[in-house]
Amino acid sequence: QVQLVESGGGLVQAGGSLRLSCEASGSIYSINAMGWYRQAPGKQRDMVAAITSRGSTNYADSVKGRFTISRDNAKNTVYLYLQMHSLKPEDTAVFYCNAELRATMWNPAMDYWGKGTLVTVSS
Repeated sequence: QVQLVESGGGLVQAGGSLRLSCEASGSIYSINAMGWYRQAPGKQRDMVAAITSRGSTNYADSVKGRFTISRDNAKNTVYLYLQMHSLKPEDTAVFYCNAELRATMWNPAMDYWGKGTLVTVSS
């Protein structure tokens, strides 16, 4: 069983900052990539930022220069972070943690998702 649990969402004023965290635990053999996605009401889920196992990062144009993704490995647990600065009302969304990983050496890589954490930016 693989679990991804997000935390750190909340209400912040425009221009403020938040740091999201995601804890990935359970049966994890290897991770190809991890990322943050967001879904605003009535819109599709879009990639915000991603990081590969080698540390390469990719950001949506709308967050470049404002958001930073990072990752830490601990024994049996992987932590993913999203530092968000200069938040705008249009950043309001549910943010989801994603991991493309292999649970065991016999399993193919699959996508796993957390349940999401709500970020609300007031104007």
